[in-house]
Amino acid sequence: MIERLYLKDLLGFETLELEFSPGLVVFTGPSGAGKSVLMQAILADLGIAQAQARLCEIEIAKPSGLDSEAYEMEDRIAIKAIRKERVAYYLDGQKISRKGLKELFAPYVRYLSVRDRGGFESTALLEMLDRSRSVRQKSFRKLLREYRKRYTLYRQKQTQLEEILAGERERAERIEFARYEIEKIASIDPKEGEYEELLQIKQRLSRLDKIEEAMERASGIFDLEESVQEVFRLLEREASYFSDAMNQLRADFDAARSLAEDLSEVEIEGVLDRLEKLSGLIARYGSIGEALEYKAAKEKELESLEHSERNLDALREYLALEGKELAILAGRISEARREEAGEIEQRLRPYLERLKLPPVALRLEPDELGESGRDRASLEMEGSSAATLSGGEFNRLRLALMSVTMEGNRRGEGVIFLDEIDANVSGDESIAIAEMIAELSRVYQIFAISHQPHLSARADRHILVRKSGGKSVAEVLEEEGRIREIARIVSGESPDEEASAFAGKLRRQSIEATKGKA
Repeated sequence: MIERLYLKDLLGFETLELEFSPGLVVFTGPSGAGKSVLMQAILADLGIAQAQARLCEIEIAKPSGLDSEAYEMEDRIAIKAIRKERVAYYLDGQKISRKGLKELFAPYVRYLSVRDRGGFESTALLEMLDRSRSVRQKSFRKLLREYRKRYTLYRQKQTQLEEILAGERERAERIEFARYEIEKIASIDPKEGEYEELLQIKQRLSRLDKIEEAMERASGIFDLEESVQEVFRLLEREASYFSDAMNQLRADFDAARSLAEDLSEVEIEGVLDRLEKLSGLIARYGSIGEALEYKAAKEKELESLEHSERNLDALREYLALEGKELAILAGRISEARREEAGEIEQRLRPYLERLKLPPVALRLEPDELGESGRDRASLEMEGSSAATLSGGEFNRLRLALMSVTMEGNRRGEGVIFLDEIDANVSGDESIAIAEMIAELSRVYQIFAISHQPHLSARADRHILVRKSGGKSVAEVLEEEGRIREIARIVSGESPDEEASAFAGKLRRQSIEATKGKA
């Protein structure tokens, strides 16, 4: 329940402080005085409307079911909207977004306006059926939670599959390209240092004939070895260094001959072909090492892509199985909704009769599996859809539905805002609407803007909004002021005695009706 309102600098209002009571709070006053502006200010603090006041604060008695892991709240909650360059919202001194406020209080606040033609869309009707069924059947509430939790995950997996399939062609091309790149390098099978070794072999092969010719000419040195040794003996000189040098030369010549023999067995065309392939890799990748690193990276990428393909198969299998499970749960939800729709139709009849409306039918038809199950809901009155109803019929039907679905709720656990909901109706219809709203106010705190005398007369708190000195002001009316204001509503700014008498009669009847239901 909203207990208090304080605001500064709200369009025509300078400063305003009001205290509210449980039950029905009605705002009346001349057109353009600021009634809707005042209601919108309260709605803004609940995140429903755009804040216009420089400062607006409301105090709320915390509903028993209201809880939040993100915010600490006292038994009496203070909500502030402060408007400077931007609007800042505070919940018991803790900063909160407008969206956060709206989501937090969504289960406890409803807003109906004569200018609003919403409420009978399929989504809204399904929510109404689910809410009504959940109040009376906890197992249905558990079923809904399970379905919605699993469907959320199901949709995430569906989106994942759609994203994978959208890139399927690209993925297939990447797999093909990775395999091609890996095969190209693997077919050459390069080794680190191989290119440099082959270059040396090529260079030696190119000099092989010259090496053999030079060795042939130089071999004559060994024929003179004995003569040189003889010279050293005759001179009585040490010849060991000469012998060592000749032995080393002989070993080097033998090694050179062995190399020449080995090179003569090398297939030069094969070396040149291998060098050409390795040169191609080096030209593309920079070096043999970089080519091998690229191959390893492509192998890793290919493994990931092929793993993704295996995941795709698993994802398809999960969606197929989970889709069947969800269809079963949705079927159970549909069955419960049909039962609830029939019961609501029956419970609606007396309310509709009082509101001068014919019976209605809640239709449920099969639809594609979605967040709300597999149902599409519609509301018909005498074979016509709700979209064809007049404004007065539309609003009366919304009130009847709200009255039926309020069963099981505790007093003070919600707030309803009604903006001229009784506009454009006849006298009898106005009376019926006032009685219906009065009944609703036994469960909800209701804020209503009205230009009709019957609803004003039934208010638990009557607030007059008027202009004074060019500014908007609001005041809580006592009994005498209430009768004057109701008389003004009946006959205009200068009510006569007949209007005043009628206003007094309405108040007495309302007081008696309230006592009778106390």
